[in-house]
Amino acid sequence: MATPISKLSRLALAVSGALCAAAAAAQSEPGTAPATPVTVALPPVSVSGRTEPVADIAGFGDTPLQRTPIQASVITDTALRDAGDRNLRAATRTDASTSDAYNAVGYWDSLTVRGYVIDNRYNYQRDGLPINAETSIPLDNKSRIELLKGISGMQAGTSAPGGMVNLVVKRPETDVRSAFLEWRSAGSVLGAVDLGTRFGTDRAFGVRLNVAAEHLDPPLRRANGERNLFALAGDVRVSADTFIEAEVEHSHRSQPSQPAFSMLGEVVPDARSIDPRINMNNQPWSLPVVLDADNASVRLTQRLTADWSARVHAQTQQLKSDDRIAFPFGCSAEGSFDRYCSDGTYDLYDFRSDGEKRRTDAIDASVQGRASTAGLEHQLTAGVLYTNFKARFGGQAFNRTRSLTGDPSGPPDGIGNIQGTLVVLPDPTLADLNTNRDERSTEFYARDALHITREIGAWFGVRHTHLDRSSVTPGGADPTSYQQSFTTPWVAISDEWREGQLVYASWGQGIESQVVPNRPDLYSNAGQPLPAQKSRQLEVGLKIKGERVDWGVAAFDIDRPVAAAVGDRFDNDGSDRHRGIEAAATLHEGAWRLSAGAMALRTQRRGSVDDSVNGKRAPNVAQRTLKMQGEYDVSALQGATLMAGLVAEGDREVDPANSARIPGWARMDLGAKLERRIDNRNFIWRVGVDNAFDRRAWQESPYQFGHIYLYPMAPRTWRASLQVDL
Repeated sequence: MATPISKLSRLALAVSGALCAAAAAAQSEPGTAPATPVTVALPPVSVSGRTEPVADIAGFGDTPLQRTPIQASVITDTALRDAGDRNLRAATRTDASTSDAYNAVGYWDSLTVRGYVIDNRYNYQRDGLPINAETSIPLDNKSRIELLKGISGMQAGTSAPGGMVNLVVKRPETDVRSAFLEWRSAGSVLGAVDLGTRFGTDRAFGVRLNVAAEHLDPPLRRANGERNLFALAGDVRVSADTFIEAEVEHSHRSQPSQPAFSMLGEVVPDARSIDPRINMNNQPWSLPVVLDADNASVRLTQRLTADWSARVHAQTQQLKSDDRIAFPFGCSAEGSFDRYCSDGTYDLYDFRSDGEKRRTDAIDASVQGRASTAGLEHQLTAGVLYTNFKARFGGQAFNRTRSLTGDPSGPPDGIGNIQGTLVVLPDPTLADLNTNRDERSTEFYARDALHITREIGAWFGVRHTHLDRSSVTPGGADPTSYQQSFTTPWVAISDEWREGQLVYASWGQGIESQVVPNRPDLYSNAGQPLPAQKSRQLEVGLKIKGERVDWGVAAFDIDRPVAAAVGDRFDNDGSDRHRGIEAAATLHEGAWRLSAGAMALRTQRRGSVDDSVNGKRAPNVAQRTLKMQGEYDVSALQGATLMAGLVAEGDREVDPANSARIPGWARMDLGAKLERRIDNRNFIWRVGVDNAFDRRAWQESPYQFGHIYLYPMAPRTWRASLQVDL
């Protein structure tokens, strides 16, 4: 079901429609330039900037990543297809600083970066503008994923520390005629087309269409679903100085979600004894999670002088969700509400929240250019971003189910088990009210890359944010509202003492802002805003670019305030400090292309009034991570490439008190690709297998809602695809 399209959406549709109409007309005009044959580039995932040297999310325009004092990585659309990745979890395959964070089949993706769970509400962008990631984000029409690592106060008014994700939409830069078909076990099938062209006088007009449809049948049982995407992007070069772009996107996904396993009493079950295909959300009344999303944007770029340009970029995002699951939670029989019963049973709830609506509107106006003062060269950017967010919810069910044989007049007693064999009766009564939210923010920002000498650079960024937030339950109960203003600076100094060799040091701050949960029965300060929580980061790094080898290393220290229950109040309660070293290298040697990344991370809770958590590790965070990818061009078979990937992560604590942990694990993924040009068509065959040795392990241990959860590693999964480019 599509959500209503706003005025901005209609404008983008109108512009794109006009471009399509012009495209059709241009096909019949004599003298129109013929379509340029597609050139298929096959770069590997870049973690150092060799094949994707620029990341918009870094904030310094076209400056290559190699020359910036910022750690970021880029995953291209080709790399996504080579690896068979369909969602944002692609970053967990290649970037050592990134791992899972409550990632369930059939639900939206969540990531941990440098040990912090990044916020789906505030840490995601689309073409540089903020979006809400509490939805399924399709990648079929994205040219790349950009991952910023570290404090993001310079890039966002409020955000969790650790990193940010920016999704870059495919635009009609060149002519494209591409079709893609993929199968993966158990029986998922994806079909997609990517069509783009430039036309008109001097090829001033461009249009690009991406359409995808997929039948979802993963190895997880009772999780069949579907998804589809329609995306249209267009642009027009009005003159040598004026460029207008517009695009629209609609996506739909419907699929049952996946509950997690948990500790059984005091025991972490052996993952080798658990079938990862079991879906405990398998009641006869279980309904799919339905995620619909509409996006539209318009962007105007105007060159003012030879050195200066201005940009106005507006975007709207409208989400609609039906969130439903047969939800395991705790064990009342044993008085434990953070784990399952020792015999493998658990209390089973009927959770439903239909018709959730979220809307984000954003408009950004900026100028950027170069200037010289007192013999110093500046690369400057300044602008203002206004964002308006609304969330509207209806009734919500979170009701204990009933057993088939229990007393209908007695208390609910429904239980499930980790084998998924017990059937219970639902209770869809909408007994709870959710909370509607309104948020407005105005952010003024400025950045300057200052070249003090040819080798030494000084980098500055500052963002001043004014927030206006309010919430209320439907019907007007429990209203809260507050306003806050704060400034988040970032500074760095770098020395490129030799071409391609950079050393740097940086310091920055980030902000999170929240209000105490409106629960007067729990907190004496219910509904009150907390002082803005200011994180800070110190980072030093080294980047080396050579003829065959690129490598780099960075050490970071991040300290983040923590808000928690303190007696009868909810208040700031110490901090969560993460210190680590991450290193990455890529090698290009003849037929070989190798890349590797590693991170050593120490996390520590400090200053809490609860002594049981002080000095303890953060839950669901590995202290050691190693990720490697390799490609080899087979000389005996022209166009053939063999691929392999290794992901190894250390053990993880399951709760803040570090009462138990899950062991580390390693996984091997294998693949092969054959590219041939036949009759002026480019054919690319790909085959691959994830978890090639069918390793059984607990992949992650998210601690959510005061509950310990365990997610198993997906079983061995095969895939095969064919891409045809005309």
